[in-house]
Amino acid sequence: MNSALRSNPSASLTLPNDDVADLSHRQTADLSHSNTMALVCMADSVVSLTDEMQLDEFMAHYEQDIQHSQPLFVLSGGSNVLLPAKLNAIVLRPQMRGIQVTAQTDSYVDIEVMAGENWHDLVVYTVNQGWYGLENLALIPGLTGAAPIQNIGAYGVQLEDCLQSVRAYHLPSQTWHDLTAVDCKFGYRDSMFKRQPNTWLISRVGFRLHTDATKVLASYGDVQTVAQGYATQQGRTKPTPADVMHAIIEIRQQKLPDPKQLPNCGSFFQNPIIPQAQFTELQSSYPAIVGYPMPDAMTKVAAGWLIEQAGLKGGGIDPIVTHQQQALVLTNHAPYIATKQDVAAAQKYIVDTIYEKFAIQLSREPVWVNADGSIGYDEHVV
Repeated sequence: MNSALRSNPSASLTLPNDDVADLSHRQTADLSHSNTMALVCMADSVVSLTDEMQLDEFMAHYEQDIQHSQPLFVLSGGSNVLLPAKLNAIVLRPQMRGIQVTAQTDSYVDIEVMAGENWHDLVVYTVNQGWYGLENLALIPGLTGAAPIQNIGAYGVQLEDCLQSVRAYHLPSQTWHDLTAVDCKFGYRDSMFKRQPNTWLISRVGFRLHTDATKVLASYGDVQTVAQGYATQQGRTKPTPADVMHAIIEIRQQKLPDPKQLPNCGSFFQNPIIPQAQFTELQSSYPAIVGYPMPDAMTKVAAGWLIEQAGLKGGGIDPIVTHQQQALVLTNHAPYIATKQDVAAAQKYIVDTIYEKFAIQLSREPVWVNADGSIGYDEHVV
């Protein structure tokens, strides 16, 4: 079966001004409203791509232009990035749309999703179609093309659990690649794409979703209780994937601020993974410390618990402070005014405080973008 469910046949290349071959006369583009942290950012230029052929055409002109030394930077939905006040790069924005069924049996359905599809809308769409596996990832902000980069995860599920393929363009060699999940080298909130920033532009992602409505993962946190409540309201004894999705939406809405109302980029700090021996030692001083067993005698510690116990819930350095309901989230109380420097100050303060109290090093989740479009890996210093 090969049916197009949603498509955009009138795709066209959108440029700031002039034509694609003229790379030297573009006015700056304001990206302050294109990142969910609402940080000030002006870029040299922005190229919006609405189909794959346009990328081939753009790269051919880019390669021929004698001034193509200007770096390229790939920006998706802007939900997991910290942008500089001035971005001296050509920003490529993959905005291809469409969802297509590529195979289907009684037990599963394979779909291919274009990079510009909103992630949460995709989750709702698939669950409503009776295709399951993504429901635990509901209400994660951003676009589908960015999901593999971070290997997004929530409530016991990671993207790699359902992902089958990624079609991506390798910018240095100007070649297209069809990659398997193994090729992507996924890890916890990690992937080959994340480790090779500005090297790949993802245009579409393939998923295999199951059709068994009795198969759910609802044992994480409050999900079981809330999902059971939805099931009971509908006269069911056990929750369905749809119940799980609605439960997770409700829980996330209660705990996490809407970026449109209070700018943020989701969970700012990763849950640190430490040796089991260190966790056991910490338990003697902090019996309520929250941790989850991991392979190789390691333990994943709840970063939110650490931040809250350090008295930093709602704290930081103005205007960047942790959220009152979810300490993992840094919020911007000066939207379109605050800069990445403000985030750096708040991050350093929180990281240093946690290390001093618990001897645990926190690492951030969002991608740190330098002025030249390169990615910064130093966790503390701009």
